[in-house]
Amino acid sequence: MRIKELIKQDAGFQYVIDSMELMSAAGRRAMLDTVFSTDSAWLEAEWERTEMAIDAVKKYKYKKPYIDLRHCLMCLHDLHGTLASLASHTPLDEVELFEVKNLAQLSRTAMGAIEGLGLAEMIHLPCTDEVFNLLDPDRTGIANFYIYDSYDLRLAPLRRELNALQTSDGDPARISELLAMQNEIQTEVCRHLSDELIRWHDTLTTALEQLAYTDLLLAKAELAISWNLTRPAIGDSIAYKGLVNPRLKQRNESMGLRYQPVDITLKPGVCLITGANMAGKTVLLKSIGSAQIMAQCGMFVPAEEAKVRLVEGVSTSIGDDQDEMNGLSSYASEIIKISNILSDCRQHELLILIDEPARTTNPVEGKALVQAIIKILNTMNSFTLITTHYSQLGADCRRMRVKGFVEDLSDLPLTPQSINRFIDYSLTEDNSDDVPHEALRIATILRCDPEMISLAQKIL
Repeated sequence: MRIKELIKQDAGFQYVIDSMELMSAAGRRAMLDTVFSTDSAWLEAEWERTEMAIDAVKKYKYKKPYIDLRHCLMCLHDLHGTLASLASHTPLDEVELFEVKNLAQLSRTAMGAIEGLGLAEMIHLPCTDEVFNLLDPDRTGIANFYIYDSYDLRLAPLRRELNALQTSDGDPARISELLAMQNEIQTEVCRHLSDELIRWHDTLTTALEQLAYTDLLLAKAELAISWNLTRPAIGDSIAYKGLVNPRLKQRNESMGLRYQPVDITLKPGVCLITGANMAGKTVLLKSIGSAQIMAQCGMFVPAEEAKVRLVEGVSTSIGDDQDEMNGLSSYASEIIKISNILSDCRQHELLILIDEPARTTNPVEGKALVQAIIKILNTMNSFTLITTHYSQLGADCRRMRVKGFVEDLSDLPLTPQSINRFIDYSLTEDNSDDVPHEALRIATILRCDPEMISLAQKIL
């Protein structure tokens, strides 16, 4: 699967991609075509290249080589269509020939800048001098393209006569005749140049791909520096120290609120997460999912330390999946998704993240479904994290609990915006088969309707 599909499935990863400062459309295409990889050799090499790029950005960010390279990337066009026309022997027009000439010049300029940054060993730009010289017969040295007189001996006298007639209001019939002749000659020149350029199709394709990759690499490096991302390591488990959710972290910081990173280690099988409402269980699932995707797309991850087991995919059932357009309820949409996950994990090793399964249906049947889901997933080699509010599940699996509220808040000024100051989001092992009972407490400290709370307490 490629990033272009992954961003449709994971809003957190979409936020990551949207935060990358790519300079060109070609760079964005390279990013969207990046695959979710299980190739450890490729990932290690990509992380190494990113690390080298980070060092170069830190060292040269405000110096000429880096400034020159970013300017080249800003001027880079996405020439996939033009190169496809060239490969199919379709004559290029003047605009397309300009694009090719511009690419040839950018490649020459970028090569020097890349050498100045010390990145030439991993970014291999081909020599495009012959292409540039073909499209610059008068040796102007500029990227602008024009069908020069030197391309065809008939052009110079024809253009002199045409210019003289046009400036003196000459015979309109003769002007039309000359314009038609000029267009015919220019078409012949374009066809001839296109035939010549076919020899360098592969060279131009490599130049475009390498420049686009350079744009992507620098964007990953800039993001890693800005967000303080970490290079992951490959291991047999999935483990994070100080994992953060970048979107929520930045939101909290902009509002002057505290953000608490989380430590977690996952091994094959099911890990059940319990905790009070508003204790960050859903955010934890989203954070782990986005971090795994980032790592397996060759990116650094938002944690102090990170170890990842390479999986074949990340499957999630998180949030309200109600699909009114298809006539499906929340429960129907959710249970279909979970059924598909169970089917997939029988064929592939996955990271599975399920948020409060069967929470919208009859609690007796819901509890039985959760027990069945856990029992099946526990026999698979996938890594599964499930959050739930169901107690007494009797499931044979690892259990963890979000610590939750750390003090009595009944007399403190509390709002939904400030509540995170009083919650400990860290995880602790929990061997009990019970879940926290904090719904009424949360309703109380949020100053909800006192009669509702009092009646609920009496019913309990």
